[in-house]
Amino acid sequence: MKVTRARITVRYKETDQMGIVHHSNYYSWFEVARAQFFKELGFSYRDMERRGVLLPLIKAECHYKAPARYDDRLTIEVFIEEFKGLRLTFDYKVFNEATNRLLAEGKTVHVFTDARLKPLNIKKKYIKVYEALMDVI
Repeated sequence: MKVTRARITVRYKETDQMGIVHHSNYYSWFEVARAQFFKELGFSYRDMERRGVLLPLIKAECHYKAPARYDDRLTIEVFIEEFKGLRLTFDYKVFNEATNRLLAEGKTVHVFTDARLKPLNIKKKYIKVYEALMDVI
């Protein structure tokens, strides 16, 4: 199983009046980690989109364990939980680097589609992506 680790520093604009990271930012961080995951496989979202392959989000969830705050250094871990050719499920864990405390866990589910958002057989359309994903699960 391949695990990608993306690192970010919490920006002031990501916090609320209480000085805690607003919950919506975790989903942006998941995207950062997911994009890095694909780059480490040798692909990017741009590469896939140029070939007519999209990966829209169909489900997202996040469970918050402890707050992140301004200027915290965080590590977002991402790995594939499940891949069934059409659907791709990623799991995420967000850690505070200084304390190694788990701050949040999440999951996103995506489906491969064409530019018209019609389901797409990635094995037929872009075999290299399919094989790369099969190699890391």
